[in-house]
Amino acid sequence: MLCDRVWRNARLATLAPNRPGLGEVEDGLVACRDGRILYAGTRADAPNFEAAETVDCEGRWITPGLIDPHTHLVYAGDRAAEFEQRLAGASYEEIARAGGGIVSTMRAVRAASEGELVHAALPRLDALIAEGVTTVEIKSGYGLSLEDELKQLRAARALGEARAVAVSPTFLGAHALPPEFREDPDAYIAEVCEQMIPVVAAERLAEAVDAFCEGVGFSPTQVRRVFEAARVHGLPVKLHAEQLSNLHGAALAAEFGALSADHLEHLDENGVQAMAAAGTTAVLLPGAYYFTRETKPPPVDLLRAHGVPIALATDCNPGTSPLTSILLVMNMAATFFRLKVPECLAGVTREAARALGRLDEIGTLEAGKRCDLAIWNVERPAELVYRIGFNPLHARIWKGQ
Repeated sequence: MLCDRVWRNARLATLAPNRPGLGEVEDGLVACRDGRILYAGTRADAPNFEAAETVDCEGRWITPGLIDPHTHLVYAGDRAAEFEQRLAGASYEEIARAGGGIVSTMRAVRAASEGELVHAALPRLDALIAEGVTTVEIKSGYGLSLEDELKQLRAARALGEARAVAVSPTFLGAHALPPEFREDPDAYIAEVCEQMIPVVAAERLAEAVDAFCEGVGFSPTQVRRVFEAARVHGLPVKLHAEQLSNLHGAALAAEFGALSADHLEHLDENGVQAMAAAGTTAVLLPGAYYFTRETKPPPVDLLRAHGVPIALATDCNPGTSPLTSILLVMNMAATFFRLKVPECLAGVTREAARALGRLDEIGTLEAGKRCDLAIWNVERPAELVYRIGFNPLHARIWKGQ
């Protein structure tokens, strides 16, 4: 059988759902043609491939390319001063209500050009790529006006053109209330629904619509309006839910068949049940949990008990998770949330793909999927979760290259 490239003498963590654990394969082989996996399995069961190139992996481990399913990668400026304020005792809510937080970054984004946003974001993207990330979600949400939200989404698209990585853009216009609408939040939600979402959809600048359902964000009633507008324009939804309090946002997201509900520290069992029934993925963000010194972890045992898929992400953003290491995310998830090694690795591959609605395309080593691989200098997959500040990536393959 003709193919472009074969990786042999490898050990595979396929993450295939029909295999136990990590779907581990000893003496494995991966073959690709035209950027797609033709075969991933044991050498003994493989067809006789005639490859233009054969790569000897020398016993290294191959996993699917890693996926970061929740980032705010496109922004300008930083919020180091707010970090100092929090160290001095100020809360996230106090800083936000005093004009800091998301609105502070909004001002910097509005002042920046699209090119400046791309330039600022590239080092952050490169850090993720250097750790084996082949797909990254990027949200808007720091422009908070039609012009500036579109600018952020176009910058996200430009990042995908500048690097060998797949970008999944998300429109997050309902992230915070811009100062010009301080006295009339419902009018801003009307603008998000009636002006922003139609243009974003018409220009195909986003694959999903997100919102921040929280006391310092938007109410469930306001989020419902956003989700209804997204539905009209054929865009799936996801939600920042139950991060600081329980407004039952996860259940609302599930009602709309959301791809994911994210954060979830204050999620209750009713919300978990709703997510399970809807097939909504839980995206846990241990970087934000760590950085904001949260003490209430997400209800992982409930998520497990009800069969809710668990994904992990960096939540890379300037205010609550200035983190660009997906490997560290896995260690934090294991340490803070007590996730097991297979759960951590699935969380940045298979379940991360599920959270983006891309599981049919990426996230596992299976025939027909895009040939996105990460090849590792490790003796066992647990090292990817166990080590801190150590990057054992040997090679990263995107679309077979």
